[in-house]
Amino acid sequence: MAEGRVTVHVGEALVLRTWPFLEADLLISLFTREQGRVKGVARHAMRSRRRFGGALEPMTMVRATYAERPKQDLMRMDAFEIVASPLRGTVDWERTAGLQLMAEVLEEALPEMAVEDAVFRLAVAVLGEMRAGQVVAPAAYFCLWMARLMGWMPELGHCVVCGLALHGGPVWWSPTADGVTCGDDRRGGSVPLPGEAVAAMLRMFRVSVTEFVGEATERRRVTDLLRFGVGLLERHLGRRLRSATVLGR
Repeated sequence: MAEGRVTVHVGEALVLRTWPFLEADLLISLFTREQGRVKGVARHAMRSRRRFGGALEPMTMVRATYAERPKQDLMRMDAFEIVASPLRGTVDWERTAGLQLMAEVLEEALPEMAVEDAVFRLAVAVLGEMRAGQVVAPAAYFCLWMARLMGWMPELGHCVVCGLALHGGPVWWSPTADGVTCGDDRRGGSVPLPGEAVAAMLRMFRVSVTEFVGEATERRRVTDLLRFGVGLLERHLGRRLRSATVLGR
């Protein structure tokens, strides 16, 4: 919808991050279904509860109204209507860390103004499964699928050094090198990923997050998968994910 030279957008979005801006304004990073990740200014947001209310918490799903102006990088954020809030369920430190991890990965991995419908659908599906006492498995699913959708998932069937087939056995991965290896060719600082975890991951790529969470009964296995997924993301982002450190505790 256009208002003169201003284009007004209304659609589903996920709140990723907010920063104080000027006196009472907020700078907001928003992952929209229609335009991908956008940033904008919410004027007087720290004073106006009517327009935004509790809709500014990370990973809140909203129906966002925002305006795009010619030759300006920042959108004008007008109003958010809550569709689904992470605060409606029980909130503990682990769930908070899981939600922050999702927001941090989306903020860092996605370029601005690039439509990523598959990523949006992934995030919404995982949010539906992330609740108190059930965080690590959805977080692992999210991180590994993000690595795959970004094109960062290594080929798991063969050692990247010698070419040995690794089917059914453990693989070794390094946070500082690409690919996976056999035990003989593992690099310094490499971490083993057991064969059972590799098999669980390959199945994960064929089932919904609901099915994966229902099957993920071994905490150690999903923790191994989460660690691998976070390691892949950090390697390609070139930075540590602070929220992953908190979740790992």
